Amino acid sequence: MRRFDRLERILALDADRDCEEIYRLLAEYEFPWDITKALEFALFRTYAVPSIGRLLDRTGEFTRCPQKRYDDTLMVLYEIFHWGTGSERGRESLTQLNAIHGRYRISNEDYLYTLSTFVVTPVRWIERFGWRRLHPHEVKALTNTMRRMGEGMEIAEIPETYEEFERLFDDYERDNFGFDEGGRRVADATLNLFGSWYPSMLSPAVARAARFLMDPHLLTAFGYPQVSHAGRRAAELGLKLRAQLIRVGPARPDSRPVKPDPLTYPNGYQISELGPDSFHRSQTRRQVGSCPVAT
Repeated sequence: MRRFDRLERILALDADRDCEEIYRLLAEYEFPWDITKALEFALFRTYAVPSIGRLLDRTGEFTRCPQKRYDDTLMVLYEIFHWGTGSERGRESLTQLNAIHGRYRISNEDYLYTLSTFVVTPVRWIERFGWRRLHPHEVKALTNTMRRMGEGMEIAEIPETYEEFERLFDDYERDNFGFDEGGRRVADATLNLFGSWYPSMLSPAVARAARFLMDPHLLTAFGYPQVSHAGRRAAELGLKLRAQLIRVGPARPDSRPVKPDPLTYPNGYQISELGPDSFHRSQTRRQVGSCPVAT
């Protein structure tokens, strides 16, 4: 397979009808690492909204078991995006996601902003660091895929176009980003988790290096010091060099899609097992409480 053959296949698909198939090709073949990192940063950004960061801190999941929290999110999203929102596994994953979120009071505005990060952050990341630019056809398909997930989450007033998502994203960050001690704790725990994936002597450096890829207003919202221009430039050049090397390398064959390998579930999982322990305890109590009493 030649480097741009898959793009030709994508352009032959319909960005409305086949949007989830296009997104799967992007996420599992064309830009697997880039989209994974972009979505990590997308979720990270949400912590800078005090109402979101405070809620996530209150659950305690990010400080007690950050790897499990990460893996549960990763696998729920993988099941939705890989199989599609209309598939049995996709619907089961959306049901599980809605049940987990349903225990909390989350505003529609915060849901919309979070959804917008899933649209805008991958597009902007690939524009900066991808081995090629996204075609408008692909941007439309990615947007439609996220709209389908938002509809499955019963989010209201979902934007219809990428441009509308982009305006929502920028406006919400401008109006709502701010420092919160809970959000900062969640951000610190997440950066420590990123560092834990590397040898211990490199872990602190990796956690610090992630800040070089954060926007100045995001750093300010978390109370992090601004990074040096030279450090930011070095990080960006490193990612752009990586993109150039991938561009001249072989295309990923159809037989080798990238799949997540969650550390928490080395022996596999059931979708019903995903989610915080507190969620499963509450589900168990509800089931016990609803059991009929024999007479």
